Amino acid sequence: MRVAVLTSSRADYSIYFPLLKKLEADDHFQLSIIAFGTHLSEQHGYTLKHIEADGFKIAKKVNTLPQGDSPLAISKSVGETISKFAEVWQELAAGLDLVICLGDRFEMFAAVSASIPFNLPVAHIHGGETTIGAMDNTYRHSLTHMAKYHFASTQHHADRVIALKGDAEHVYNVGALGLESLANTTLLNAKEFETKFSIPIQTPVLVTFHPETVAYEKNEAFADELVKALTTIQQQIIITMPNADTMGNCIRERLLAFAKTRSNVYTVESLGMQGYYSCMNLCDFVLGNSSSGIIEAASFGKYVINIGNRQKGRDAGKNVIHCEINAHKIRSAITTIKTAPKLGTDNIYWGGEVSQNIITILKKVN
Repeated sequence: MRVAVLTSSRADYSIYFPLLKKLEADDHFQLSIIAFGTHLSEQHGYTLKHIEADGFKIAKKVNTLPQGDSPLAISKSVGETISKFAEVWQELAAGLDLVICLGDRFEMFAAVSASIPFNLPVAHIHGGETTIGAMDNTYRHSLTHMAKYHFASTQHHADRVIALKGDAEHVYNVGALGLESLANTTLLNAKEFETKFSIPIQTPVLVTFHPETVAYEKNEAFADELVKALTTIQQQIIITMPNADTMGNCIRERLLAFAKTRSNVYTVESLGMQGYYSCMNLCDFVLGNSSSGIIEAASFGKYVINIGNRQKGRDAGKNVIHCEINAHKIRSAITTIKTAPKLGTDNIYWGGEVSQNIITILKKVN
């Protein structure tokens, strides 16, 4: 079975990783990886290097990075990505049996949209989820309608896919694939982390804050509120930089400027999968609006202050405290965490050997 996997960022690649390993190792499959989006961006850490360092060959590298973060730039990027992927599918479609996509990014939507006239079967991972504060809902649900096979992270999300499709054919609740990567990753201790990233880690607050793309005109104000809250935190802070989304640069600028004012605040474009999970394991708590706070953090027994609406609507465990993007309310949530009981590591997204479940299903239906 000839399979192309679409990866557009560090985030989806870390989720795909266990599935990619199994696809590559199984003689039933011929794997092609198509990398695009921020993977090719020096500003975002040129994360192609992580894919290649893991031993994978990249079949196609497609430059689709937006020329800016305005609505016009993002819209143009969608059109340009469709155009570029039309050429990709023209070249590859005859030699493919399946395209695998993940998530809800605008560039993923564009790449898959271009495949539709070529009648390529599509499998979608993480469909049925909701993120009220991001226009990703539109892209994610559109991918659901374009896909033939659906691998959802919870039964609730699977039920939403069924509602969107109008039937339950080829809808599977397999759990969150990224948690399998976590289970199979050798985590760095504090000394190893310092050696690799030149950060003497000291129980930091791990911060990842992406733009709210529905209310994108408020992102400057949101960034200011976040920074106000961060200034009251005296312990070490490690900030991973935001996605290439609408009005994301203003957040980036505010966070970089804040980091310059404090010697114990570090900004990192990409820690890679091992580095990020290690940092989450070593941190005090997680703050921001990344899906990793909703999905992965519970497996480390970490509390999460999920701010704003970007992740609102996703199933979340008891470790997640939802909070407005308001400095006073964020500080109040931090106080709550400091006196909260120690957490276990139960995770509502854990589905066991998710990659093997996907492999088994694909073998049965093809």
